[in-house]
Amino acid sequence: MNKIGTWGLLALILVIVGGGGWAYWNYDLRWQPKTITKHQAEITAILEKSGWASPGLTKGRLYMVSFRTCPDCLRFKGEEFPGLHKAGVDTRVIEIARRDKNGVAKSTPVERTTVAELWIRRGTPEAWKLMEAWEAVPAEAWTAPGLTPADGDTGRTAIIEAGRSMTDELRPLLQANGITVSDPTGIRYPTLIWWNAKGEMRGCACEKRETYRFVRRELGVG
Repeated sequence: MNKIGTWGLLALILVIVGGGGWAYWNYDLRWQPKTITKHQAEITAILEKSGWASPGLTKGRLYMVSFRTCPDCLRFKGEEFPGLHKAGVDTRVIEIARRDKNGVAKSTPVERTTVAELWIRRGTPEAWKLMEAWEAVPAEAWTAPGLTPADGDTGRTAIIEAGRSMTDELRPLLQANGITVSDPTGIRYPTLIWWNAKGEMRGCACEKRETYRFVRRELGVG
């Protein structure tokens, strides 16, 4: 084989290898969750003391940081929660009322009222029932019936701020483990954290459907 043919063959091989590597990154590697090896105890403590709502299942835990109108969060709940619950996974949803940003309101009084109540009812069947009732109607139609307004209530306002501070605390700890965040003051939604069959702590900013298959597989769903 002459030199031109040899170089042509080498170039073809490089293109094939490079293309295969790019395809692996684009369709698989970029969507894989991260193993959390740093600050495990701190992250776990932050999650466990937060105002999570769950169905009370016992075969695994999945923490989800969310806000009521987050479209990616609602999609994950709608598409993945039924299978996770069937597998016995306790989906611990932590709803927050986001801070205003650049003078633009990111939450409503009704949302703040409901989030505060969820945190107060933390980990009880009543918390899960409240969250289900909240999500059963359009966000703009929810009136938080029978709940004490958070605005003007010092204790409930402090709870809202605790939720916001939670994301501030999580942000650098997640970033230290390679989990990307949205900007210098926030995290991405939904942020998911769980433990796989090996006992490894895992996490991702699971905004895209491409991430779902890894969560399902590691939590023993289908």
